[in-house]
Amino acid sequence: MQKIGIRLIKISVVYFMIGISLGYYMSIAHQYTLTGVHFHINLLGWTALTLAGLIYYLFPALANNKLGFWHFWLHNLGLPVMMLSLTGMLLTGNSAWTAGVATGATLVIIAVFLFAINVLLHVNEQNSRFS
Repeated sequence: MQKIGIRLIKISVVYFMIGISLGYYMSIAHQYTLTGVHFHINLLGWTALTLAGLIYYLFPALANNKLGFWHFWLHNLGLPVMMLSLTGMLLTGNSAWTAGVATGATLVIIAVFLFAINVLLHVNEQNSRFS
């Protein structure tokens, strides 16, 4: 799991490409129905995962425990479920997609809390790449 930081940074770049492409499409088509999807992909995919990846890289001890493992998997399972469901809901107007949005969002928030707990418990000067 030590390479979790690098993996998160690479995954975040994929989200960046998706988010930017979606924003580009919306601008050209003058169709902004998916603005919420665009926003969440860029914030929770590109920005949050890039920052988490950098933190995992700078503090390797964060990646070597179950909190890091579960953060990685819950975030990366929850975000696509949430975004695909939100896309379906916004495009079709069908509220049946709400369960997918709620499930994905719940996985992501759990992941974020696990990451925060991991940082609070394990970030210190002794386990940094700077020491």
